[in-house]
Amino acid sequence: MEQRVQNLTKGNIYKTLAVFALPYLMANFIQALYGAVDMMVVGWFNDAAVVAAVSIGTQMMQIVISFVAGLTMGGTIIIAQYYGGGREKDTVETISTMLTLFAIAALLMTLALFLLAAPFLGLLKTPAESFASAMDYVRICACGIFFIFGYNALAAMLRGLGDSKSPLYFIAAACVFNIVFDLLLVGGLKMGAAGAALATAGSQGVSMILAIVYLNRKSFIFKFKKDNFRIYRDKAERLLKVGIPVSLQETLLQISFLFITAIINTMGVVAAAAVGIAGKFDAFAMLPASAFSGAIAAIAAQNIGAGQPDRAKKSLFASIVMSLLCSIPFFIWAQVFPASVLQIFRAEPAVISAGTAYLRTFSIDFMLVAFGFCFLGFFNGCGRTAFSMVNGVAASLLVPLPLAWILSVTLSGSLMAIGLAAPAATLVSVVAEIIYLRLGRWKTPVV
Repeated sequence: MEQRVQNLTKGNIYKTLAVFALPYLMANFIQALYGAVDMMVVGWFNDAAVVAAVSIGTQMMQIVISFVAGLTMGGTIIIAQYYGGGREKDTVETISTMLTLFAIAALLMTLALFLLAAPFLGLLKTPAESFASAMDYVRICACGIFFIFGYNALAAMLRGLGDSKSPLYFIAAACVFNIVFDLLLVGGLKMGAAGAALATAGSQGVSMILAIVYLNRKSFIFKFKKDNFRIYRDKAERLLKVGIPVSLQETLLQISFLFITAIINTMGVVAAAAVGIAGKFDAFAMLPASAFSGAIAAIAAQNIGAGQPDRAKKSLFASIVMSLLCSIPFFIWAQVFPASVLQIFRAEPAVISAGTAYLRTFSIDFMLVAFGFCFLGFFNGCGRTAFSMVNGVAASLLVPLPLAWILSVTLSGSLMAIGLAAPAATLVSVVAEIIYLRLGRWKTPVV
């Protein structure tokens, strides 16, 4: 077996968490760089209408990515609990089932998104001057959904086995190709949003192919051969039972963001571009919390599988502390120098003004997600994805949507007011998570 596969149930908790989370953080950083590079290059060579198109198209694709990430998180959890319990046969069967199921799901989702792109963009109130470019972006990205599923499934498999380094190498290679393709297609050939989409889909394909070739040449636990791809019914049931709640939660969260986007889109291209650009910074600011969330999910799963709930809980508290320390600088930046964030993307003066107002309130969430994301990853790792789904859906639908609408109406469409919706939702979620932690129902393995 590849040497990087490791047991996360032993050793110093802070050291184990830091070593495992750092590659996770760097991989997430590189993934966020995908979207930022697209937005930056598009902004350098196109007007606000195309920038808004890429922003809206990216948010629509984020629903797909969230759906995929949720399902693959189910794989991480089941694989980690089996591996933590020393059950290698069950681990291999879970990997086989996961990869086969996701290949089928990817093909179905590609067809659905390609056909439904226009209606979805209409529901989002996409500005007329951005509609055609947004349509090109979404449909081209839809052709790369198979690669999205493939990379995320491979990364989930490896992280469940305690290997957070290999996914970093795969996504780093893809990022390099993405930058080169962006500069060639968007900058050189002036293909606008379509060029950005082609660059993204192509680079994701590179990442998946490199991962398969690399792992097949190593002494890895699973061999990528035709005969090894099959569905084991009991493993499929567990994967879906654990993964679907996470997937629904992540998807509905992104849908709630899209509804907020629809409210913002009614304010015009400037507001849409401002929030789109600010959103790229938000993604970077939340990377530490997201990385520690993913890390604690794998660590908690292995420890729960090994019958060590107390170590899992101590790892949760360690992840919150480390995540919070990483989030503070981003919060300070957004509060003190918000205009500098928009200037990185060479935004127009009107866009800078609108984005500054939005960042000052939305950035409160940078601190709150240090708690919310780590709790979420912990409960997911424990297999309590049903609770996470109910809590997440309630917080993402019942709080931010009505609050954003009320504030947009009562405060004349103020982006500063709309920025408060996200931190309010996270605060509600964190309170529920603290209560559930104290109940102790998370201590029993799900496998």
